[in-house]
Amino acid sequence: MPSPSRRTVLATGSALGGTLLATGLPAQASAADHGSAPDAPYAPSTSSDPWRTVLDDADLVWERMPKTWYEGPYLGNGFLGSGIYAEPGRETEAVRFNIQHSEVQDHRPQFGSLFGLARLPIGHFTLEPVGAITGLDWRLGLRDAELTGTLTTDRGTLTIRALIHTTRSVLAVEVTPSKGERDFRWVFHPAQAISPRAAFKPVPPGYAGNPPAEIEEHDGVSAAVQPLLSGGQHVTAWRERTRGPRRTLYVNVAHSYPKSTALRQALATVRTSALLPYDALALTHRAWWHAFYRKSFLSLPDARIQRFYWIQLYKTASAARRDAPAMATSGPWLEPTPWPATWWNLNVQLEYWLIHGSNHLELDAVTRSLSEFRDHLKAEMAPAYRGDSLGIPRTTDASLVNGGATDPVLGYGVGIPGQDPPTPEVGNLTWALHNVWLSYRHTMDESILRDVLFPLLRKAINYYLHFLEPGADGKLHLPATFSPEYGGNSRDCNYDLMLLTWGCRTLLDSAELLGIEDKLAPRWREVLARRAAYPTDANGFMIGADIPFAKSHRHYSHLLAVYPLYELTGDTPDEKALIEKSLAHWVGFEGALQGYTFTGAASMSALLGKGEDALSYLGQLMTRFIQPNTMYKESGPVIETPLSAAQSVHDMICQSWGDIIRVFPALPTAWADLTVHDFRTQGAFLLSAVRKGGRTRWVRLVSEAGAPCVVRHGIAGAIDVRDGRGRPLRFKDVGDGAVQVTLRKGESALITARGDRPDLRIAPVEPNEEAPRWGLPATP
Repeated sequence: MPSPSRRTVLATGSALGGTLLATGLPAQASAADHGSAPDAPYAPSTSSDPWRTVLDDADLVWERMPKTWYEGPYLGNGFLGSGIYAEPGRETEAVRFNIQHSEVQDHRPQFGSLFGLARLPIGHFTLEPVGAITGLDWRLGLRDAELTGTLTTDRGTLTIRALIHTTRSVLAVEVTPSKGERDFRWVFHPAQAISPRAAFKPVPPGYAGNPPAEIEEHDGVSAAVQPLLSGGQHVTAWRERTRGPRRTLYVNVAHSYPKSTALRQALATVRTSALLPYDALALTHRAWWHAFYRKSFLSLPDARIQRFYWIQLYKTASAARRDAPAMATSGPWLEPTPWPATWWNLNVQLEYWLIHGSNHLELDAVTRSLSEFRDHLKAEMAPAYRGDSLGIPRTTDASLVNGGATDPVLGYGVGIPGQDPPTPEVGNLTWALHNVWLSYRHTMDESILRDVLFPLLRKAINYYLHFLEPGADGKLHLPATFSPEYGGNSRDCNYDLMLLTWGCRTLLDSAELLGIEDKLAPRWREVLARRAAYPTDANGFMIGADIPFAKSHRHYSHLLAVYPLYELTGDTPDEKALIEKSLAHWVGFEGALQGYTFTGAASMSALLGKGEDALSYLGQLMTRFIQPNTMYKESGPVIETPLSAAQSVHDMICQSWGDIIRVFPALPTAWADLTVHDFRTQGAFLLSAVRKGGRTRWVRLVSEAGAPCVVRHGIAGAIDVRDGRGRPLRFKDVGDGAVQVTLRKGESALITARGDRPDLRIAPVEPNEEAPRWGLPATP
């Protein structure tokens, strides 16, 4: 719920419904007075709760049986995950409930991160009715994070409720059978504990799968105990309880290494959870989710995209927690995949961008992981650089270990610029630390800056400094490095030059903020003054000095200075032309383009203020790549692209780079009405704003840190700026449609057109047209 410090109240039972903000208007003209005015900006709502309205509208619905990971419902809590669909080859006989866990992995680093440290499959349950399955009617309710519905057979029906409890980490499935289905059964099928990559690539010499799981009974609780060759174990424990006509399955997974304590943990969790009926578990589970969603609000008139957006928030909270492992490529829903690890050359960064604007920093596992496992980052460096440098390889396990440190030949995982092999992709840590910087900027939490960002970034940039050399032109140049995922090594690779530039600038700014006189500061300044220019040619940005951009390429590794670093923003006509040319050239090569190509292109278009282009790119993403349940695939299950699409929506609605908050900077004409509430910006401001009929009606900012506030509000003509009590606030016009307002911590500013007293109620906007729900309709 909105905190009392924001002085918000719920206007339940009102004609318009929705949330009523503190007015910020003169006392004689409260928002409540305007709620019944003829020009009130919202039509009557069917619900007094805007969150319930948009969430219920976004529910995924299945009217026929999903057959794959890309079609079915999914449940999770950052650790335990379950994807649900028909049992392959037995579509009319059984429904599969996958059981996977983000902590379950192998621990044999000598075989590398993709085999020896890979996430391991656990297994699945089959729900096996008495009769043949003839139909279903399922709904994945976002608001309650719960699957409900009916499975119909030729012998009766099975009414199902299922959730993965957000804190207990228990899958609970309650089934109420009709008379003809009373003898349905659950069967657990352990998976072979081998890297999923083995189905796609040859296994390393000497590598073998782990021994089979052993099924045991422990006083009414069943357990599949999976021993690991490395030591330790993972255990799936389950129990079914019958209460009246209802039968409830309780499942937990525990992982322990190197000790074999997982069995005791899993048995205890199942026993205590099974004492509670499903309704009792659901009560606390739903409370967490209801509070989660209320941290922000967004409604826009494209029903398909609005539903997609809220599903991504559900998906992220199902896949991420601060104390969970940083998301692997498929989140907690592991399937056969060539990518059974955590990828750091794009995937992790994209997966977590949306947590900032949506006000969900409680999901930030990146900052926590990089801080907690910094010693592992040192171990992955070549011995000569471990004293003053850090890096992260392309892939790691949950504790950021790659296995390169145990390589009998190399002895390290991060490449060395100028050497090949290995592929010297060295910028991944710096890019990951940009996510940490975003977490700092959106909270202004100095501990993130002081304890995590500055010390880690200092050593990540220091690695580059070992290799920078002056050329004949007097500029500082990098030896050959690798640009993900173009192929080939190039001197002055843009991926690395752009990250190096951002890193040096951020270190100087951070040292000043922290009051640190760092001995390396002169070197950072020298890099900014003398580093080689980003290589370009007639088509825009090159891959590097040796490699033009000349083939289809899904990754925007050569464009990071544009997005997400915002080092180049089109402030001058020449810079804008360079960005436009580079963007068009990049997406102009069909063949290798993938979904995140279009999310990147959408966000770059939003930077340029081109809302129509941004929407067009999102449209291509939706029609070409997004699957029925909003999942995504590239040779196997991956989840970063849909999550980054939510960030593209954020970039169209608000941008706050460069110490300026830009409200509605890149909206297409079709988005004439839009509502956003408690959208978190850099500087630790909470933004609420309403657009109606193509015109911004009001903008409100709450300061959480007392940082400087400059806002490009988008309201035409003269404006009023008032505090939370409706009193005028002084402001300074700084040009280009922006004003500067001084706000102390906890204070707010409301910006309206001069003399305007708009309704400040937060409510959903009306969709422009009907759109199908996500899921599977009755007919394809």
